[in-house]
Amino acid sequence: MNGCFSLAVTESMSPVSSPETIQLSEEEADQLAQELKQQLRQGERLAGDTQAIERMVAGLGDRRGLLRLTFAESLGTVGGAAVPALCTAMCDHENVTVRRAAAKTLTLISDQRALPFLLKALLNDADPVVQGSAVGAMAAIGPAAVDGLLDILVDPGSTPMQTGLASWGLAFVGARAPEALRKAAQSPHAQIRTAAIAALGDQIQNLGDGDARQLLTNALQDPDEDVRAEATTLMGKLNESEWATPLLLPNLRDEAALVRKNAALSLMKLEDPSVIGQLQKCMETESDPSVAVVLKLAVNQLSRDD
Repeated sequence: MNGCFSLAVTESMSPVSSPETIQLSEEEADQLAQELKQQLRQGERLAGDTQAIERMVAGLGDRRGLLRLTFAESLGTVGGAAVPALCTAMCDHENVTVRRAAAKTLTLISDQRALPFLLKALLNDADPVVQGSAVGAMAAIGPAAVDGLLDILVDPGSTPMQTGLASWGLAFVGARAPEALRKAAQSPHAQIRTAAIAALGDQIQNLGDGDARQLLTNALQDPDEDVRAEATTLMGKLNESEWATPLLLPNLRDEAALVRKNAALSLMKLEDPSVIGQLQKCMETESDPSVAVVLKLAVNQLSRDD
């Protein structure tokens, strides 16, 4: 991880007391929730002092989902003042329900100061919901989260779950971080290139990013088969048959079975019947049964559409 970034962010937050200092009975949680709902309905400014925030954070552990939602929405309204307590609860609370709710509430606030704590939760919490919610909060923060998500991808200690969530987070950030994703698409690390290529769709479709388009074109011939496979898949999602079809056809004969399979699927999605003959030729020489099945499926589908 980027230690300088994490340290700088962490030092900007005041320490908070342990999330175990306040506990609410069901009656106290009911009363507090009613007070908060009334204040929200009336448009009143919610109290943002330490005690008020910690009481709301304690309410995130209530067994009743609707009450947890009230406390989360209230903390979201409080905003930045609630971030330190939420980060402490997400990382240190013994109750997994509180950790989950705290991470989800941080998504509502989208405060960059939470980034190192969200990374900590992703890396250290054993609960997959906490991990997923932490990445969701990182993605909501946007471009500032990109470096941390990329670090997850190249960390040899990251689990498949963590790397998968990091890739999803990058795709979610998408067009909001065009420069960072273009840079990542040229990384020396194949895992980073793969994730970055997968996230370029928004830039190409929504921003008309010519550089991103060229990066995708180049990735079709990347030395790494996972990058080629991801690029081949994305080409089929962009609905630009005239551009994509001639670029995809060579990948029908790629040395990697996954790339050949993805090329056939993408050509099928592009619905261009002119490729049927080339798909049939590939069927005749295909040695991998799983790819042959996809080639046949593509031929059948395009023949029906013709």
